Amino acid sequence: MSDESIKKIPESRLGRLARLAKLGVTAGASALRGNDGKAAADKAAEVLGTLRGLAAKVGQMASYVDGVVPEAQREAYEASLRMLRSQAPRSSAAEIRAMIEGELGASIGELFTDFTDEPIASASIGQVHAATLLDGRRVAVKVQHPRIREAVESDLASAGILENFAALGGARRLDSKGLLEVIRSRFREELDYELEATRITEFTRVHAGDPSARVPVLVPERSSKSVLTTELVTGLTFEEACERPVSEREAWAETMWRFVFKGNMVGGMFNADPHPGNYIFHEGGKVTFLDYGCVQVIPADTIGHATALHRAACDGDEAAFADSVRKVLKTKPGRQEDLSIAYSRRCFEPLFDSPFRITREYAGGLVGGMQEMAKEVRKLPDREVFAMPSEMLFMNRLQFGFYSVLARLDVTIDYRRVEEEFLPPAT
Repeated sequence: MSDESIKKIPESRLGRLARLAKLGVTAGASALRGNDGKAAADKAAEVLGTLRGLAAKVGQMASYVDGVVPEAQREAYEASLRMLRSQAPRSSAAEIRAMIEGELGASIGELFTDFTDEPIASASIGQVHAATLLDGRRVAVKVQHPRIREAVESDLASAGILENFAALGGARRLDSKGLLEVIRSRFREELDYELEATRITEFTRVHAGDPSARVPVLVPERSSKSVLTTELVTGLTFEEACERPVSEREAWAETMWRFVFKGNMVGGMFNADPHPGNYIFHEGGKVTFLDYGCVQVIPADTIGHATALHRAACDGDEAAFADSVRKVLKTKPGRQEDLSIAYSRRCFEPLFDSPFRITREYAGGLVGGMQEMAKEVRKLPDREVFAMPSEMLFMNRLQFGFYSVLARLDVTIDYRRVEEEFLPPAT
């Protein structure tokens, strides 16, 4: 990566909005000209990468979630924005070293026997460096970009950026204070690496004993608020995994489904950032799951209803499924309730119709279906309308992203059988 990729993060709200406004004009002009969108897509990757923060996360999602970018321009945007997933513009070695030494209270030489200044990955909040501990263990050191906290706070003060993110999660308007606060809380939490260390410990506990689902080993003595150190994990990237034989892809897809939904129903939480850069693939169906910064805790009463929802889908019990949807979404009678049940049923086809092949058309259709439902709900009388529970925004983000990832593995899986391994029986 050249030194040109080392760029100062615009911190002010005005400066960041100006960059985004210019980006919107470029993309709009490209669409009007009817070209393939490559120039606009390249510009989008450059601007969003430099902005980092929440703006870059919107770009990351657009790079892999089916149904977000129009079909005619999807290939160009995915190719250009793909770099945001692991190689966004980086911070300088001097800044990173100063951050580590300030956070951990010792020099790099006292902390590590070697430290690689060239990052092995750089994303919206921080970048990752390979290093060796004094005891010889190879580790990955994730360090926040300097000034990223100010940049994220600028984004969180911008209704436009928040609305774009909310739309990617299925909410067309920020008409709920609770929804707004959930977005702000999740992204502020991503800046707290001490909290992420706690999440790593919790996910390790939930998946202990599973030989296929791996969580990186935490190194707490080399971690702090802005530095997070874990074992260094190597293996296949997502793009490489997608090229492997069907049998290997099937095993990985089963592991990924079990990790996500066991985390939901047994652990009561989920990692709401399923982008392809957060997986490392190994032989024998093993997958290492990275990045626990954006974790949504599921309310206790919702866990029981969600478990009943999955049980009903596995049993093919349509009535019990509809009843569970009402409880999970806290609906009220009317057209929106009917639409929500029908849409949820569509989302659960992998269980109702198991074995099931998740395709890009199916995944993209869910995004489109959410958008169509939102349009119809806006026409309904107030007596039939209810607010989406705030935690559902990130559940939708997980589902849209996770299904898009599975679609690229392109395999048929008995997801019902996978869930029977951990799903309690109906009561």
